[in-house]
Amino acid sequence: MVLRPPVEPMLAQARDRLPAPGALPGGLVFQPKFDGYRALLFTPSPAPGVVVVQSRRGNLVQARFPELVRAAEHLPDGLVLDGELVVWAGEQLSFEALQRRAASSGRTAVQLAEELPAHFIVFDALQADGRELLREPYTNRRTRVEELFAHHSLGAPWTLCPETSDVHVAQDWLTSWTGVPGVEGLVIKGRQQRYLPGVRGWYKIRRRDTTEGIIGAITGTLRRPQTLLLGRYDQDGSLRLVARSTQLHPEPARHLAAQLTAAAQGHPWESVRFTTSWGSRTPLDVVLVEPQVVAEIDVDTAQDRGAWRHPVRFVRLREDMAPGDVAAFGEGAVPASG
Repeated sequence: MVLRPPVEPMLAQARDRLPAPGALPGGLVFQPKFDGYRALLFTPSPAPGVVVVQSRRGNLVQARFPELVRAAEHLPDGLVLDGELVVWAGEQLSFEALQRRAASSGRTAVQLAEELPAHFIVFDALQADGRELLREPYTNRRTRVEELFAHHSLGAPWTLCPETSDVHVAQDWLTSWTGVPGVEGLVIKGRQQRYLPGVRGWYKIRRRDTTEGIIGAITGTLRRPQTLLLGRYDQDGSLRLVARSTQLHPEPARHLAAQLTAAAQGHPWESVRFTTSWGSRTPLDVVLVEPQVVAEIDVDTAQDRGAWRHPVRFVRLREDMAPGDVAAFGEGAVPASG
């Protein structure tokens, strides 16, 4: 069977720590987790056709990445590659630049392809020579990817995703490589796993660090806060939103309720419109509170213009810190202990 878009990519379930060696079929393989856009790339098969780039949600986005389409014309026919779209800015990945690329079209897409070229980090092959590989074990599919890079001497915009089966190397990647903006953690696969579209059959671990934020608003009520909206002051003295927390557990919520005070007039977020999640347009109802309480939070490395994109975890109140002690807007986190 020849694969045709849209094809659901195989997904990963979040874990807090490295799994046991036998947790996935055939032993574990570790790959860096990049903070980009998941995509599948299809070369024409079997008759002449067009190169297709499909997003994780099934949208066809090849018109936004014309340089990838041109480069893919030199790849073999009947190929389907799974990977991550990224944009490099100097020595780090820029999610903001990738967003600009993903929202572009027409002449703007062509111009941005020159100014902010995209790269495709390949980590799997779903089809080769027009033959579907979904039932093949992962090691066979990886061999196909490595042969593709070797036989065609592939370079930019194509990148072969690094991988290791050495847990000590993987642990080093988790601590050292994630210091580079755009590298979030690890994806863990089984050497004998089949490719299961839409199934969370892999594992992922994000590097998590601790830092502080000023509680500027909550969802729920003052008596029963549910989530926190946290900010930091920028160089102009404006309180900027940097994170929203996951759901609070009952005991920390009760303790927080005793520390929070309803906002007086003139709160810095009085005119701010909040949404339910990063990238959403759905309004979020919040209760503004006086920005006097500092919380320690557990964060990952995925940031966009100074704000954490994924919900953060509340760790504890920092009653020993005043708002002025919190790092300024745009500064990073510190590695979590343990």
